[in-house]
Amino acid sequence: MIISGNVHKYGDNVDTDVIIPARHCVSVIEEELAAHCLEDLDKDFVNKVQPGDIIVAGANFGCGSSRENAPLAIKGAKVGCVVAKYFARIFYRNSINIGLPIMECPEAVDAIDAGDNVEIDIQAGTITNKTKNQTFTAAPFPEKMQEIINAGGMVSYVRNRIGKN
Repeated sequence: MIISGNVHKYGDNVDTDVIIPARHCVSVIEEELAAHCLEDLDKDFVNKVQPGDIIVAGANFGCGSSRENAPLAIKGAKVGCVVAKYFARIFYRNSINIGLPIMECPEAVDAIDAGDNVEIDIQAGTITNKTKNQTFTAAPFPEKMQEIINAGGMVSYVRNRIGKN
């Protein structure tokens, strides 16, 4: 899976309450959550983000409460991938479970700026900053985790597996 888009960059410790404020967690529908994605951190995010765009953030992205609404809001905003120095573990797993591609690569985070055009090969684990002609390597997901992401999340993955058996 190749993802290409422009970068929206944020700092460290972006918590789930900022990704999707609690007052909007009355839904689990991606599109409804997307309308409020990151609004307390970047009020113009939902107006700027384009399908396939990439969020690049510092350390501990997705810290805070364990709500699945946070990665759902990002996925609903049509973000192609989130790249961070590292993710809070529950956000990491929730992202995989709902099929949101994420990658950990501190070197890429340090070198990429807001507005850069980036291409990501999820399977190979490469992050190419096309604006600056730089390529970084992140550890690719194990095959089963890639299958879950490619299926669109755990529910779709299990449905496909049951249907094949």
